[in-house]
Amino acid sequence: MSEGKIRVLVAKPGLDGHDRGAKVIARALRDAGMEVIYTGLRQTPEMIAEAALQEDVDAVGLSILSGAHMALVPRVLDLLKKQGQGKVSLFVGGIIPEEDVSALKEMGVAAVYGPGTSTQVVAEAIRAAVEKQTA
Repeated sequence: MSEGKIRVLVAKPGLDGHDRGAKVIARALRDAGMEVIYTGLRQTPEMIAEAALQEDVDAVGLSILSGAHMALVPRVLDLLKKQGQGKVSLFVGGIIPEEDVSALKEMGVAAVYGPGTSTQVVAEAIRAAVEKQTA
């Protein structure tokens, strides 16, 4: 884990080309005092996990609007664990059906956020998760 500022990777996995929400979150987390690495559009789970490792992040946020969350999220979680990053908190935002939220949390996702979630809520949740990791 990094000392000082919380480091967060924000990523857009899959073929979804809409990144306004991811950019809003990235800006809000920076404004909250976190270091943010934004990977850009159309990232594979492998690219996301590798970037998380290379950047030594405390948390990863995935923005998924494509409906592929039940395929992408487990793969990212698996790759993080295989790389020894099992303690990195994973957050998911986007269009996630309510019936999938509990399954994602059971897999190990720290929190799932839908449209309209306050950026302050997201920043506070990341801060709390990272404090819990380092305790």
